[in-house]
Amino acid sequence: MAAAHDPGTSEVGVTAAMRTTASTREFTDRAIDDATLERILDAARFAPSGGNRQPWTVLVIRDPEVRTRLGALAQAGWNEYVGYLGAGLVPFAVGEDGVWPDPPRVDLAAAAATTAPNPLLDGIAEVPALLVVLADLTQLAVLDGGIGRHSIVGGGSVYPFVQNLLLAARGEGLGGVMTTFLCRREDEARAFLSFPRHVGIAAMLALGEPVKPVTRLRRRP
Repeated sequence: MAAAHDPGTSEVGVTAAMRTTASTREFTDRAIDDATLERILDAARFAPSGGNRQPWTVLVIRDPEVRTRLGALAQAGWNEYVGYLGAGLVPFAVGEDGVWPDPPRVDLAAAAATTAPNPLLDGIAEVPALLVVLADLTQLAVLDGGIGRHSIVGGGSVYPFVQNLLLAARGEGLGGVMTTFLCRREDEARAFLSFPRHVGIAAMLALGEPVKPVTRLRRRP
């Protein structure tokens, strides 16, 4: 009988993991089995969250048609993102007053209609694992709500979990990337993923075995 999986034999050290968990967008065709995904999700759930409410739900997207539809929606968000870059702006950033600008600083309709290359989204149907992370907005303690600037605090109860997913994947010898382009088309995604209005999309993650493993990341001191 095969020995039970021992996470201690495959996990890298905490500091090494933080220094080598890159945003991986190119994967081999190695499949990720259910047992591996379950270990990743089981480890990630120990992330901190406000009141320990764990407001997240993870959808594992297997159907190639659904993946393709999600990829098309995310592509529109990516096109808008690139539109900001082309204008020399930080994509979707608030103004110096901390408030979302109205009207937006770029023509979003024109940007969305101008396709920008994105190999990850083009191949979204073939990535080894595709996860959509949802968040129950009613369970987020948003302490900076209503204070006159764009809110950021609510994400603190979700994104540590997302980072844990990437770190847990790293411990399994896998790589991944968090994207948020799908958030720009949340209503359209809700229509066929069937989640309620009080639930929002926090991220979409692709996971798999990296074609080129990263051993060192570059960051500012």
